[in-house]
Amino acid sequence: MFKNNYENTYFLTSTAIVKKQSNSDISEVAFVGYSNSGKSTAINVLTNKKKLARISKTPGRTQLINYFAVSEKKYLVDMPGYGYAKAAKLLKLEWEKNIIKYFKIMASSLKGLVLFMDIRNPMKKLDENIIHFALRFRIPLLILLTKSDKITLEKRRQKLQIVTEKLSKFSLTSCDINLFSAVHKTGVYELREKLDSWYNE
Repeated sequence: MFKNNYENTYFLTSTAIVKKQSNSDISEVAFVGYSNSGKSTAINVLTNKKKLARISKTPGRTQLINYFAVSEKKYLVDMPGYGYAKAAKLLKLEWEKNIIKYFKIMASSLKGLVLFMDIRNPMKKLDENIIHFALRFRIPLLILLTKSDKITLEKRRQKLQIVTEKLSKFSLTSCDINLFSAVHKTGVYELREKLDSWYNE
């Protein structure tokens, strides 16, 4: 299997509007999750670049879809974080509508979806909505339980069990669950392996 060099990843563009790529050879993997789930931090750890993805001190501030190029035709797509409690209701609805629109428009070139969940509070309502959409559009799914360094080993096992049990009701045929910690680099190798497998399809 071809191994991508994620350290060569660079920022491509930001947009508020979902547009279908004219190039049918494009392969995309989308990162989605709540606004405090650690998506930006994961991108920086994945690429070994501290400031590639901007990390805002105010969760929910990033409202644009950010594109990063792993190589010429392989993109990482960082979707706006959803569900931030202090964001205006209409703004939150707009974010969620954009995510749904992205799935519909990009279903053919979307190779996989990485869903980020804070391990301390996983499987919230909007997370489950995203899983429903992945199932509906037959998008392979990887769930990363982030910030795993913030709880004990026993708590990690308990949370992993909870997520596994809740996922069983979705009848997913392609879904992996991994622990992830930006601090300890836990799950970074597994994330790269999964991305490689999706991009190489």
